Amino acid sequence: MFNSAIMSEKLDHLSIAFPDQKNYEVAYGLAYSLALEKLTSKVDIEDFCRRSGSILITEKGERFIQLSYLNSIYRINLNKQIISKVADDTPVELRDKILILHFLLTASGLPLSGDLISFKDLGEGLAYYPTFAQRAIQPLISCFGKNPDKLLNCAEQIGGVKSSFGDFAVTISAFARVPVTIVLWQGDDEFPPNANILFDRLVLEYLPLEDLIVLSQTIVWKLVKALKI
Repeated sequence: MFNSAIMSEKLDHLSIAFPDQKNYEVAYGLAYSLALEKLTSKVDIEDFCRRSGSILITEKGERFIQLSYLNSIYRINLNKQIISKVADDTPVELRDKILILHFLLTASGLPLSGDLISFKDLGEGLAYYPTFAQRAIQPLISCFGKNPDKLLNCAEQIGGVKSSFGDFAVTISAFARVPVTIVLWQGDDEFPPNANILFDRLVLEYLPLEDLIVLSQTIVWKLVKALKI
């Protein structure tokens, strides 16, 4: 049984700042510091791990939270307050660190509904949709609208699997309990190519709305990068 008091705790100011904010690098740094402080100050880390599907590891007197994010394994050293990839010396991008921390802090542990809905149907998603579409949907259409058959091969590099939506679709497990489904429609002489990104109806139990924008953009960046290789 999860701790209901912790599950209902409000996570004020946990959102990642949008890139059009002045001096957003400073904003990202503050968001990271705040989230890391919140996580490392928690007494019952085991409960956070249970709710997020993560693993708590103790090695040589140090504690680590280990979790999967976009098909890679990450560890948070709670003693040294460092986030790193396992068996990989590649530096972890600041936005990825924030997403990982926000996932751990937000995760309620509730089972997913299995119902997929669009971003605009999530909470205040309609108000944020123009930003979401500009940063995630439009790049998908621009890069894969004429190459929809290449979506699966690109998605497989970050753990994506084929899904049965639209003309071409993949589901990517961003975190253990945050599946992201990308759908493409090829278009024809009458209609242009189109795309959408779907989330479980309960995804806000695991990430704040603004973070879903950053997560979706990050996924699309990785897909586009794979397409160009």
